[in-house]
Amino acid sequence: MTQRTVYVPAARIRRWIDGFAERHGGARQEVTAGVVHLTGSDAATASITSAYPVRAQTVTDFIEEAQRIPRTGVLLIRRGGFAAAIVEGDAVLASDVGKRHVQGRTAAGGWSQQRFARRRDKQVHELIEAAVDYAARVIVPALPLDYLATGGDRSLVDETLDHPRLRTLATIPRGPHLDVPDPRRDVVTSLPERLSTLRIDLVDP
Repeated sequence: MTQRTVYVPAARIRRWIDGFAERHGGARQEVTAGVVHLTGSDAATASITSAYPVRAQTVTDFIEEAQRIPRTGVLLIRRGGFAAAIVEGDAVLASDVGKRHVQGRTAAGGWSQQRFARRRDKQVHELIEAAVDYAARVIVPALPLDYLATGGDRSLVDETLDHPRLRTLATIPRGPHLDVPDPRRDVVTSLPERLSTLRIDLVDP
């Protein structure tokens, strides 16, 4: 038995489901608790899960709903930059992208190491403050939101969202956390596809 996980954008999931049926001699389809379950004639299985709750009762309805992203605020932070955005449906309604430099770690010791650590801490603080500014300007005015999605460095995201200026975001249900490179304009443009990507857990006999 082989188990693996793949990720497929919702816009391409119908083709993937058809391909699964072809590869496994047909497939039984059912939706249980918002998850699509496929069972091939050779006993291979696939469970398809959306990053957002889906209340569909049929596979067709699941696919349609999975492609419609709820009104979502998005905060992305890595040590190379940050971005704030509003995504709904299949569009980025508002966004802004910023860049701050945070030095990597060094193996040097002594006073040099301490000066480096202080400088690095200052850079991280400036990065977080700038990310707070962008979130306050892009996400907060768009309230109410259905979800708040995040991406990048989880510790930096948490520190940013703990800022008093973003207290109003604390009660928004959390959406997916995205694995993204340094946030740039192309990453923001790709957010509708990233947020609608489905997780597929496969088991081959």
